[in-house]
Amino acid sequence: MKAKTPKESLTIQTQIVLPNDTNTLGNLFGGQLLQWMDIVSSIAAHRHCKRVVVTASVNNVSFNIPIKHASLVTLEAKVSRAFTSSMEVFIDVWVEDHVTGEKVKANEAIYTFVAVDQNGSPLPVPEVNPETDEEKARYEGALRRKQLSLILAGKMKPTEATELKALFA
Repeated sequence: MKAKTPKESLTIQTQIVLPNDTNTLGNLFGGQLLQWMDIVSSIAAHRHCKRVVVTASVNNVSFNIPIKHASLVTLEAKVSRAFTSSMEVFIDVWVEDHVTGEKVKANEAIYTFVAVDQNGSPLPVPEVNPETDEEKARYEGALRRKQLSLILAGKMKPTEATELKALFA
């Protein structure tokens, strides 16, 4: 299986924040943003492996600034690292003011997907070959993030987390 670059999985989706997408303060519901991120990141994971993918976890979501009604929201998702059958996908969320056109990074998230067959059994996925400095940094951090998630889920002992231990040695 040939390694792929994060660019090959790049998926960009733009939405407009409508009144039904907002809370009483006129801000985008967090759950609506989570749905948009799940969709765009699942497409990126699918593009990487050309398989059916399922969301395994939402590892990190940062709601840094509120997203106002009528804003244009652009989500950019790329596979940052692939493991045996799972893929970490980074999503960057940009907000564009509908009047001025100014774009600001509002949020980011990290999702994990697993490629599966028709019976739901995991399938192998291609490796990721990072190219840019940002892609390399996200790739390097992915194993630490995976180990931390496994520890928190009780699926790995802290003593087995070699990448995390290396941070403190």
